[in-house]
Amino acid sequence: MTRKIAAAAVRIARGAPERLVVGRLDIIRDWGWAPEYIEAMWKMLQQPSPKDYVIATGESNSLQDFVAAAFQSLGLDWRKHVDSDRALFRPTDLQTSYANPELAARELGWRATRRMSDVVREMVAAESA
Repeated sequence: MTRKIAAAAVRIARGAPERLVVGRLDIIRDWGWAPEYIEAMWKMLQQPSPKDYVIATGESNSLQDFVAAAFQSLGLDWRKHVDSDRALFRPTDLQTSYANPELAARELGWRATRRMSDVVREMVAAESA
């Protein structure tokens, strides 16, 4: 979903006459940066015994916040370019997802450094390249 958003925002900013169509804009997620999560996974594998850890930023934002940030980073108002389609709603999708990564911070010494705004900025830059 995040790549779909970044790619569409860049295409629209470049003049594509399309609209981005998404499902629920009000879902809330912890939007983290995958390369950081890989580092956390590596740290988990270095532990003497297996254990469950929550790997997340600890900060949750709505999909609307993500979409707005992507379009804003390109100087666009997302409301002029995005539609929410009920046909894309997932009946079993969680409305809200929060995560507490404190155990990973305490035991692995790992903490996410990138937040949603950083993820958006880097994804839009990658799509723009």
